Amino acid sequence: MRQVIISTIGTSLLTNQINRANPDEKDWYSRLRDTANLNEEKTPEDVRQIIAILKKRADEQLSGAKISQIRRASAELNGIYGIYQDNLSQGKEDIHFLVATDTAQGKTTAKIVEDFLRKQGLNNTSTFAPTGLSTASTEAFSLGIDALIVWLEDTIPQLKRDKYKIYFNLVGSFKSLQGYLNTIGMFYADEIIYIFEGEKSDLITIPRLPIAVDVSLIKPYARQLALLDAGAGISASETVGIPEAMLAEIDEKMTLSTWGQLIWNQCKDDLLSEDLLSFFNLEYQDSFEADYKKVKEKQPRVKLQETLAKISYLLEDSDGDTAILKKHGGLQYDKYTNMGNIDHFRVTQGVRVSCRSSQGKLILYRYGKEEEVNKNP
Repeated sequence: MRQVIISTIGTSLLTNQINRANPDEKDWYSRLRDTANLNEEKTPEDVRQIIAILKKRADEQLSGAKISQIRRASAELNGIYGIYQDNLSQGKEDIHFLVATDTAQGKTTAKIVEDFLRKQGLNNTSTFAPTGLSTASTEAFSLGIDALIVWLEDTIPQLKRDKYKIYFNLVGSFKSLQGYLNTIGMFYADEIIYIFEGEKSDLITIPRLPIAVDVSLIKPYARQLALLDAGAGISASETVGIPEAMLAEIDEKMTLSTWGQLIWNQCKDDLLSEDLLSFFNLEYQDSFEADYKKVKEKQPRVKLQETLAKISYLLEDSDGDTAILKKHGGLQYDKYTNMGNIDHFRVTQGVRVSCRSSQGKLILYRYGKEEEVNKNP
């Protein structure tokens, strides 16, 4: 079975290259420690030079080392070698994602690991650094984790449908990131990988537990959660009853928390593929509801309801002004030519909804393939 290995990346491979016996390098560790959360742009020039020197040393160390030496030098590679039982040639058909912090040091370390794996023939290797992910603050870390969850949701389900086995290699990286990914992995990974420290470096595998979200607890709040997922901030009174762990408050508005996003991702396909939800500022004609009922597959239904949630909150924010919909490139909101006041918007490529704007709301008429809706909107 083909595999996807998601490896978290720390910075020890970089910092371990410091020659602490050299007086000229005595301050290097503290300089790296104090700038660990800075991105490339904000990293001071002297630290950039230190990072470049250490990267060169790490590249040279890995290129001429035995497998046992490589595994001692890099926790991340230690885990990957463990998965392949020291034979990386087994992984040439596999996909490797390296998850790094959005920092100069994190990205540089990931670059070292990525270049090494490519030289070993593992060419399907790439680095993902969630925007803002660092341990500079709780807010920065949370926003980075949110971006990571979005990426996982966009990436992993299709790979699973393509019959890949998903590994989370958590041997490297910071403890805080490991803790979160250990939990997140229970939803996305088939196995989570750790390594026993010591001479043999035995692999520890934690299989995915049969964890499932109790959808019945979430179902009564599907409309609110769909709006939050679409980017809306709603009042606290509208979220009463939603589990507290799923919510976060920003500027006196409720949003989805990191865990709320994770939980919603696990159950939204079930909830959004059922009956049409009643969103503010939208009115469904019988013809629209009939078109929706003709669609039996989950994903088209889910995508439609996600689009309706997006439109609902955009209209709410603009007091019903459809100009905001025209500015949203993904919707491609426009008016039909020579069809009176009938408008249309895009759900996915080749799928449209016809509608009419009236008194701050949209009246929806038809839903389906573009050519069919265009013939009789």
